[in-house]
This record gives sequence, structure tokens and C-alpha cells, in this order.
Amino acid sequence: MNTQYLACRLTLALLYIPLSLIGITSQAADYPLKPITLAIPFGAGGSHDLNARIFTKVIPKYLNQPVILKMMPGAAGQKGTSAVVRAKPDGYTLLFTDNYHDQLQKYIEYLPYDTSEELITVARTNYAPVSILVSADSPYQSLQDLLDYAKENPGMLSLAHSGNWGAQFVPLLRILLDAEAHMTFIPYKGGGPAKQALLSGDVDVGTAFPSVALPLVKAGIVRMLASAGDTRLLPDVPTFTELGFDDDLGLMQRIVLAPRDIPAEHLEILRSAFSKLEFDDEYQGLMKQIGANTEYLNGSEYEKLRQVQSQRFQALVNNMSADSDNE
Repeated sequence: MNTQYLACRLTLALLYIPLSLIGITSQAADYPLKPITLAIPFGAGGSHDLNARIFTKVIPKYLNQPVILKMMPGAAGQKGTSAVVRAKPDGYTLLFTDNYHDQLQKYIEYLPYDTSEELITVARTNYAPVSILVSADSPYQSLQDLLDYAKENPGMLSLAHSGNWGAQFVPLLRILLDAEAHMTFIPYKGGGPAKQALLSGDVDVGTAFPSVALPLVKAGIVRMLASAGDTRLLPDVPTFTELGFDDDLGLMQRIVLAPRDIPAEHLEILRSAFSKLEFDDEYQGLMKQIGANTEYLNGSEYEKLRQVQSQRFQALVNNMSADSDNE
């Protein structure tokens, strides 16, 4: 009797292990079973919108499900970010944001969440240098012309940006502080509305990223005065680095984030799908058409950069605050 009982227990134990492994494998294989929602915490028509429309067109071939864009502007990115933080961590709700809203904003104001603790990186899709724009008929031919006028006429020039302490706000504020110049900053709900404000003549100065700026320059609608980074976007337009500013000033990292408690196997499926875009001819071609780079970085690697950026942003805010207090 005891021998039969032990044999039965041993058989059940041997069966239990492979069944458990099969259950785990099945859970990963079954994801995703429905469309994935990608929340963008900015307005339509900006560079995030344009970039997302391209990769969400291509990536379904690697996920076997569509990825649906959901524009959620408001509260300087907090509306869309909060929605993803509160979402069920099952991999069906993701956030497409940038490094400024992810790691800088928390040093400026109280937030109802901590993205470092509550969100994890799926992928950095690419990065983009911000550029400073004026209308084609503007009298300002260079960034120095613009800064000289802003210094002599404080507050007379207006500048459109996509939200306080965002990727279009911080670089220009840093430049103006260094030049001891002043402009009136006017926030809009995303890069799209900010672009329209410049095109309609509601503001004097705008900022944009290559996918938005380059077509406007080539069409003769706007003039680019300078761009971020150490590589020129256009042969006759100097970079911030050439003009004496920090190499990484104005570089926006575009990142896809998920709730941190997402199942590990779901996160790996998403990361694998995004990594395949790097070698996808359709994706590469479409991104080239809008003038955007495809400098992909795996989520686990970007998590390391995320920590470094957080420290640098904290130092930047402290320095900018000190400069403002000394004025």
C-alpha cells in the first residue's frame, strides 16, 4: 500500500513540472491576443505622432496584432502618462513619450506618479535634435540675430513650445539664460499646435524636430537658425555644439514604456518586435522619407541611460534655478 502511494505521488510530481512549464510557454505564446493601445501624451501633428504612425504601421507584422494610437494631450504630458501608469500591467497599454517628460519633469513639479518606479522601457525607437525656427520672411538670419534682439527687447518676441519643461522648452530656456535674453514662452498641447502657431504668425519663434522641420524648410516656409547635437541637419545651419552649447542639449529620446509589473515574457515579446524594426526595409524607408533617424536602443540598455539622464536633468534644473535666482 505504501509503495503504491509513493509511486502515485512520484508520478504526479513528475507530471506537474512539465505542465507548469507548458503553462508559462503558452502564456507567452498567447500574447498578444488583441490590439495594443499606444498612448501619446501630446497633441496630433507633432513629431511623436508622425514617428508613431510609421512604426505602428510596420510592427503588427511582428506582433500579429494592430497597435492603435491614442492621442492624450493635457497637463504637460501628465494626462496620458497617468493613464498608462494606472492601466492594467498586461502589455496591452503602452506609452510613447520622451526623456524630458520621463526624467526631467519630476524635478520641476509634483507628479502623481514616479515614472522611474512605475514604468519600464520597451525600447528607444530613436532620438531627435530640436531646431530653432522662424518664418521665411523673418528679419532674423541667425541665432545670434535673434538673441541680440531678445536681449535688447525683453519679452517682445514670442516663442511657441509643446509644454513646460518639455523637449521644446528646456533647450531654448537654457540658451536664453546663457545669453541673458528674454522671450515670452507660449505653451501649446503638443508639437503640432505649436507648429501651427508659427505658421499662422501667432508667434515669432518655434522649435521642431527633423520630421516636422525639414519639410517646412525645404518648402521655403520657415528658416532654420540652429539645431541641436554635433551633426548639421542642413549644410548651412550651425549646430548648438558649434555655437558653444552642450553636446546633448536639445536631444530628445523617443521611448516606448510599459507598466513596470508587465509579465516578463510579454515585455520580451514587445522588445523583440521593436528590435526587428531595425532591419525592416519598409520601416527604414518610411523613416528616411520624414527625415528621422532609426537609432534603436534595446529597453534594457536604455534603462541604464535613463538613470544617467535623470542625474543630469537634476543637475540641469538646479543650475537653471540658480541662474534664474541670480537675475
